[in-house]
Amino acid sequence: MGNTEKSSRVLLFFLLAYTVSEVVVMFSRKCRTLTVLILLLVVIGVIMVGSSSRVWASAKFDDASYFMSRQAVFALIGVFVMYVASRISLTKLRRYGKKLFILCVIALILVLIPGLGIQRNGSRSWFGVGSFLIQPSEFFKIAIIIYVADFLAKRYRIKTFKRDLLFPAFLVMLGFGLILLQPDFGSGMVMVCSIVVMVLAADSPLSYFVRVGMLGAAGLGGLIISAPYRLARITSFIDPWKDPLGAGFQIIQSLFAISPGGILGVGFDNSMQKHFYLPEPQTDFIFAIFAEEFGFIGCCILITLFLMVIYQGVKIAKNSSDPYLCYVAIGLISLFAIQVMINLGVVVGLFPVTGITLPFISYGGSSLVVMMGSMGLLMSIANES
Repeated sequence: MGNTEKSSRVLLFFLLAYTVSEVVVMFSRKCRTLTVLILLLVVIGVIMVGSSSRVWASAKFDDASYFMSRQAVFALIGVFVMYVASRISLTKLRRYGKKLFILCVIALILVLIPGLGIQRNGSRSWFGVGSFLIQPSEFFKIAIIIYVADFLAKRYRIKTFKRDLLFPAFLVMLGFGLILLQPDFGSGMVMVCSIVVMVLAADSPLSYFVRVGMLGAAGLGGLIISAPYRLARITSFIDPWKDPLGAGFQIIQSLFAISPGGILGVGFDNSMQKHFYLPEPQTDFIFAIFAEEFGFIGCCILITLFLMVIYQGVKIAKNSSDPYLCYVAIGLISLFAIQVMINLGVVVGLFPVTGITLPFISYGGSSLVVMMGSMGLLMSIANES
């Protein structure tokens, strides 16, 4: 690594540290702890994107800091979006919930049109704006949470299956179907699970979920069987060594990265798996590189930070006296928690590969900015409570 590259990394680190210190002062005292946790995770994410992508970026773009510098730009945009979102009144935004939902549905339809939507790795999930990509499904997750929260707040408690559950179920199926056409099964599942948690919080009878769950399980089985790549992911999850150079390759390389980490790890920037063994390590499987470099103790610290964010979100939802704000808070923190759980589960081999990013850590502009924006809305709820 050259002196110029080292200097740029040090300069970027101090710039991020200065930004974090300034931003913490800007946010309300009510959400100061949440702000510090999120910014700490974002800084860790930028550093880890730099470490995990260095070899890949050098070979592909002849620039070792290519992904790290872009992630830093996304992080700064995300800080601005989070601050703006923390100043938005969700009670005023409530009246525009239906319009936001419709706009996001239109975006999900438009992204499927060749020429408008950009296809990458077999998925047509992005709009291109210059050299940056925007993923409409990330915005849809927030829009449906706001719309369903308004619907649930008007009923406060779920009393009848047909009247109170069919409408949210229709919205979820509409969104899930459009996201599945991209195809982006992982994002669809995260959205569905978040809405399910919101409906559960509405004190709905468990028997309703048994009926919906049976239909959902049958539909899920049909979706898996209908798509060969999904079936391959399931079989590789059960036994990745049946196809070690194909469907099972990524999870095997992920486990090979985690294993050498031990208790303390091999040291920052000393990962071997990022040397073209684990494909695009800065994205979905970045936690494997983190585990290799920082070991078990580092993983425990990172997971503790995630749990602290979840705790802060639950506390905000619990302290909200307005049912609508409470449901929005539950939906937003569920979105974060479920995404963390699925990503970590995939990396360690507990779940099939889904393509879900690790919030604040994995490389990706849309996911980082939208997730920081959702945390800003959570801070807004704390301010309004």
